Amino acid sequence: MEELDLKQLFNIFWNKKIQIILLIAIFIVIGIIYTYGFTTPVYTSSTTLVLAGANSESGNSETSESITTTDVTLNSKLVSTYSELVTRKSIIRQVISNLGINVNENTIRNNITVNSVKNTELIEISVTNENPIYAAQIANETAKVFTEEIAGKIYNINNVHVIDEAEVSKTPSNINHQKDIVIFAFMGIVVSIIYVLIANMLDTTVKTAEDIEKGFKIPVLAAIPMCETEMQKKKGGKR
Repeated sequence: MEELDLKQLFNIFWNKKIQIILLIAIFIVIGIIYTYGFTTPVYTSSTTLVLAGANSESGNSETSESITTTDVTLNSKLVSTYSELVTRKSIIRQVISNLGINVNENTIRNNITVNSVKNTELIEISVTNENPIYAAQIANETAKVFTEEIAGKIYNINNVHVIDEAEVSKTPSNINHQKDIVIFAFMGIVVSIIYVLIANMLDTTVKTAEDIEKGFKIPVLAAIPMCETEMQKKKGGKR
C-alpha cells in the first residue's frame, strides 16, 4: 500500500462516510438485538465467610472468647485450603440433598465461584443461576454445610463464621445493555476502518495527476480541468 499523508487519509474516510455510518449502525442494531433478544439473564448471589477464633469445640469458654496470634496465623494458612474445600463433592451433594433440588452436582459446582480476599481471612462464595432465588439459596446452604463440615468432620474446629448472607439479586449479572451496545459500536468502527483501507488498496482508478506520476513514473506536463459548457448548464437548469 502506498504511503498516504493525513490529508489524503482524511479524504479517503470522508468519501466513504456513508458506508462507515451504515456499518456502524448495522453493528449497533446487531448489538441491540443480541443483548435484548439472545442473552439469557443469569443472577449472582454471594455470601461472605470469615475465619476467626480457631478453637476446638472442646475448648473452655475462656479460650473460646479470645483470638491469639496462633489463631490468626492458622486462619491465614487455611484460607486457600478452605477455598478449595467449598466445592468438594461431599459439600455439593449435601447442599443438593438439603435443598431437595433436582440439579446435577457438576452444574452447581461450575456455577460456584470461591474467592479469597487478598491479605484477609475472608472467603466469598458466589453462585450464578438463571433463577435468582436458587442462586441465593444455594449460596447460603453451601456456606452452612461447609461451616458444619469444618466444625464437625474435617478439622473439628469452629473457626468459620458467616458475616454476610446471600440475598436474592434483582439485576442480571451477565447483562449490561449499554456496555454491549458500545462494544458492538466499537466493532463496527474497526470493521469500517478495515473496509475503507482494503477498498482503497483495491481501487486502481486514477483520480489525480499525482496518481499518474506515481503509477507511470512520468511527469504530468498539463492538466485540463473539467467544466460544464453553456449547453450542459442549460440542460441542467431545465431539469
